[in-house]
This record gives sequence, structure tokens and C-alpha cells, in this order.
Amino acid sequence: MKIHEYQGKEILRQFSVPTPRGAACHSVDEAVSAARQLGGAAWVVKAQIHAGGRGKGGGVKVAHSLEEVRSAAQQILGMHLITHQTGPEGQVVRRLLVEEGAQIAQEFYIGMVIDRSKQRVALLASSEGGMEIEQVALHAPDKIHKVWIDPATGLRNAEMDSIARAIGIPAAAYVQARACLQGLYRAFVEKDAMLAEINPLVLTADGRLLALDAKFNFDSNALYRHPEIVAYRDLDEEDPAEIEASKFDLSYIALDGDIGCLVNGAGLAMATMDIIKLYGGNPANFLDVGGGASTEKVTEAFKLMLKNPKLKAILVNIFGGIMKCDVIAAGVVAAAREVDLNVPLVVRLEGTNVELGRKILAESGLTIISGSDMADAAQKVVAAAGEKQ
Repeated sequence: MKIHEYQGKEILRQFSVPTPRGAACHSVDEAVSAARQLGGAAWVVKAQIHAGGRGKGGGVKVAHSLEEVRSAAQQILGMHLITHQTGPEGQVVRRLLVEEGAQIAQEFYIGMVIDRSKQRVALLASSEGGMEIEQVALHAPDKIHKVWIDPATGLRNAEMDSIARAIGIPAAAYVQARACLQGLYRAFVEKDAMLAEINPLVLTADGRLLALDAKFNFDSNALYRHPEIVAYRDLDEEDPAEIEASKFDLSYIALDGDIGCLVNGAGLAMATMDIIKLYGGNPANFLDVGGGASTEKVTEAFKLMLKNPKLKAILVNIFGGIMKCDVIAAGVVAAAREVDLNVPLVVRLEGTNVELGRKILAESGLTIISGSDMADAAQKVVAAAGEKQ
């Protein structure tokens, strides 16, 4: 789950990480009022969407008067902001963050992710603040410094000072750097984050460290422990099909292809999409119905896939372990009848009660193409999609 920058800064402040003063706004008048209350001689007006690269897309503007704040808010609110992370369709801007300006002397990057190979949180830091860390890694990997944090000790002062020194933070600001790094680490762990970034962390002309941006992604499996994070969810920033899927505990991600995939298990779902690509097809979605797929869940899964106007065929690929093949077969038959399926359907079943499951499909009276194994099913669904015009 992603949240907006202003929400991320609210979290940072809870953990004593300093940020500029600012306010979230939903209208031009609110933006002007926020700037007036903040005071000062300069403000930054920022689009709030779940994507990076907002500045390059015209979604971040500096204003030096209240009229300029009004003009910037009018330009940004409602625009289709296109960045490298939104795709060509862009994202409609419905919220703004108006912040006080800051005199920037230096910019840094600090971020944290989970390194599963080491089973630790990895701290990444760079002197190249304001740039995408992926680009820094590509063009100047020596400028990225890393610390793998021992969960038994947490971030130690020596590690934090070493990182601060490596990225060029002045010694006079080491105490502030410790507060920022320690606060980011505590937020990461206590809020069950998957990613936490401050980019840039800036040193101001008067020697203060400030988090000028904040990005958090959270582990969806841990959200039951964090109702305060769930409250940050902005459904306007999410795919409507994915929102609908979440209501039925389905893991669904829309893709660009034309072959729908209904699979039980994330690993098998990934393998299914790979083999479809191998045989020349393009998957239309990732869809994991989980280990306990009911007829209702399978029906909703079919409905989701059929909302895609590009859909030309569906592949159901089930390995029956906890979920028995006869149960999933009955669910597929009931779902196909309820939704009035109008695209070719290929089904591959393997595992517990597989023969009974195949019998249910064969006696259903529906036009269902049977796949003997994954390769056979993939070839058949790619062929069926090619024939569907």
C-alpha cells in the first residue's frame, strides 16, 4: 500500500524527523489560505499522487506571492500529471501540499528496504539527493553507501556517523543526521514498511536537516495491525479493478495483454504468466484466488477479467493441494454460467481429486478446452486468443 507525501511526512514527524511546515489542500482557495497561514516569502506547491517524477511533469512549482500560489494551484489541481511512473495516461491531481520554502545548501538521499537475501533492513544513502536512486545505481554506483541493520542492536551511532560522513553531511550536523536516520528506521520497523525514502534530505543554509520529500510503501499483509495506515488509503489513486478484487480477498493486478489468468498461488501465477509469454501470448492480469477459493471468489474473478475490453481468452491453472480440483472445477462451471462467458476458456487442473475435477468440466456442457499440463494449456490459450478477433 502506498500513501501520499504529506501523509509520509506526518509519519516522519511522529518519529522526530524534521520536515517543512505545510498543509494538504483540496482546492485553490485552501492552497492560498494555507500559504497565508504559513507566512514567509516563498512557498512550494506540490501535486499529491502516488508516483515519482512530479517535478519533471510540472507538478511542483515554487511561488513567491499569494497570487503565484493561486496560479500554481490552478495549474496543478485537476491536471493529468504524466511521469515515468504513471504511464502515458497520467494521473489526475486531486490533492496539493503547500509548504514553506527552504534555502537548500546540500541534498542527500536516504532510504530503507528489506534485503531478503540478508534477512535485514538495508539502509541506502547517497550524496546524490533529488535524483532517482535507480539512476544513481546505474551511472554512479560508488555513490551509494549501504548498511545492513542488525535487528538485535538497531542502527548504531557509529554506523549513522559513518553514513553521514560518506555522503558529505557536515560533522556539525551529525547529531541531526542520527535523529533522521534513527527516526526513519523506527518508522520503517514499527509501521511495517516495505520501502521508506527521504529524497531529498536537505541541509539548509542555516544548518538544519529537513526531509523535503517522503515516500512509504507498506506491507499489505500487516495492515490489520495498522488501522492508522489504512486510514491513509486513497482509492482515487488505485485501479478500480484492484479495489474491487480486494473486497473479495483476491490478489489482482491489471496488465497490458489479452489473456486472462486465474491461478491459485502467487508463485504458480508468476509461472503461468511466464509460460504464456514463452509461447507468444500476453497476460492480461495477475490473479491469485488463494488456497481457499470459493465459487463466489471464482465468479468475482471471472467478472473482473471480463471487464477488460481487450480480453480474448482465459486460462485457469490450478494445482489442487488445500484447494481440491473438484471444488475449483465446480466453481469454474458455476462462474462461467453466471457471467455468460463469451471468450475461449482453457483449464488445466492437477493435484487432489483431479480426475473428479476433469469429469465435472467434461460433463458441464460448456465449451471448455482442457490442458494436460502447463505447456499444453499455455499453447492452447495463446492459439485461442489468436483466433478470437
